[in-house]
Amino acid sequence: MSWEKVKLGDIATCIQPGPFGSQLHQSDYSEFGTPIIMPKDMIDGKISHSNLIFVGEEHTKRLCRHQVHAGNIMVARKGDVRKCVFITENEDGWMTGSDCLKVALKENYCYPRFIYYQLRSSFIGRWLEKISIGATMPSINTGLLSGIELVLPPIKEQKRIADILSAYDNLIENNQKQIKLLEEAAQRLYKQWFIDLRYPGHETTKIVDGIPEGWSWKSILKNDIFKFVSSHVLPFKGEKTYYATADVNGTNIVSSGEKITFDNKPSRAAIQPVLFSVWFARMSNSYKILNCFGENSWMEKSAILSSGFAGFSSKVEFYGFVCQTIASKYFNEEKDRYATGATQVSLTNEGLAKINVLIPSEHVIIQYSKFVEPLMYKAELLKNENFKLKESRDRLLPKLMNGEL
Repeated sequence: MSWEKVKLGDIATCIQPGPFGSQLHQSDYSEFGTPIIMPKDMIDGKISHSNLIFVGEEHTKRLCRHQVHAGNIMVARKGDVRKCVFITENEDGWMTGSDCLKVALKENYCYPRFIYYQLRSSFIGRWLEKISIGATMPSINTGLLSGIELVLPPIKEQKRIADILSAYDNLIENNQKQIKLLEEAAQRLYKQWFIDLRYPGHETTKIVDGIPEGWSWKSILKNDIFKFVSSHVLPFKGEKTYYATADVNGTNIVSSGEKITFDNKPSRAAIQPVLFSVWFARMSNSYKILNCFGENSWMEKSAILSSGFAGFSSKVEFYGFVCQTIASKYFNEEKDRYATGATQVSLTNEGLAKINVLIPSEHVIIQYSKFVEPLMYKAELLKNENFKLKESRDRLLPKLMNGEL
């Protein structure tokens, strides 16, 4: 059997959107129950299990035709129509959100994970963007998605190709788990030392006005530890990868960014990351943080950031403390507190100046940084490895899909 071309609608038993507003209202959401998958939950080909919304058993039964099952595929119907996720056993029985399309496949004819990888390819992604409807909010419908043309080798080859690509994703996921543990360990130590004030030597340190003697509260823009890196239009030469805040989730890059070639001419508001710096998204209610750690950081060599980020650099010996302060729950609560704006609420430089941070004595800052920087360095190595794994997977994908390999 040779490779053939088919349309997605020909190999699907069902392509349908989630319940519309007339079927499910916001007032029907509950604190617990069956999760509803929305485009915001579709991150880097997987479903984020945090910040989900739910419906109770009554609505789940009423709208059971909108439930998804392991082996289904979901595509974002509005916004970033390139978003596509594979439903695993962990999400079996969850609900399709109104802005998503559920795809159930004829599994005797095609291997679902192979179709998922094909829908995630850059070629299909660009095609979905091209055929989407709407200038301000791109969208696709059942008919448009059904007409997408795919290649279909024999099912045995489909499985082999999907298994190769899954091996990359499994490595990336294992690295992500390790990164999360390392970052949590650094933050636990930060809380212990600088929130609970149980740092080495605290037993013998005098407390003055509620803080250890020699420590002080200062504006994050007016102290000797945090060095603000302003964002502005910079001239670049050569190719750089431009990352907007939408390309970042938590502490991870989740998209390939935009390749831009510069010729020493200012192109757009952008930031050149400097060594030993940390960057955060200015938007409120948005935890997006990137580190430019050490001379081997891929960010310093090849990345530029949108002006939606702001950052701080520091002396090498203070770097761990500066990074973990920006990553802390306290800083992000303060960021949201002083964020302003009518349409897009974000932190201006004026708002940033109002944030006060606790500045310990320098020997405590250095001591803490020495403890956490090995954790941060290991996490950075894993992130660099993931970056290379994603690049290799994405280069391999089209070659596997067109039969070149």
